[in-house]
Amino acid sequence: MSLSAATVADDNTPVTACFSVHAHAEPGVMPRHSLRCGTDEGELAIEIQMRGLGRELTDYLAACLRQIAYVEVVLTSEKSSAPG
Repeated sequence: MSLSAATVADDNTPVTACFSVHAHAEPGVMPRHSLRCGTDEGELAIEIQMRGLGRELTDYLAACLRQIAYVEVVLTSEKSSAPG
């Protein structure tokens, strides 16, 4: 994917991309934007939702998130908005 394609989102797309990122609780793994999950103080759960990305860009971002140090799992899903 080209850099220019990766920087454009289509706000008219009625689909929201959902990312669930699970990582070790280490400095530098989004400490201000995450919640500790379960009873394990050593694990972070980070939920991200972005509208207008499209399938290709969603897959690209998930692959990038998976390459961050200490990230264990990145799950993706989509939810549709009702046409307005």
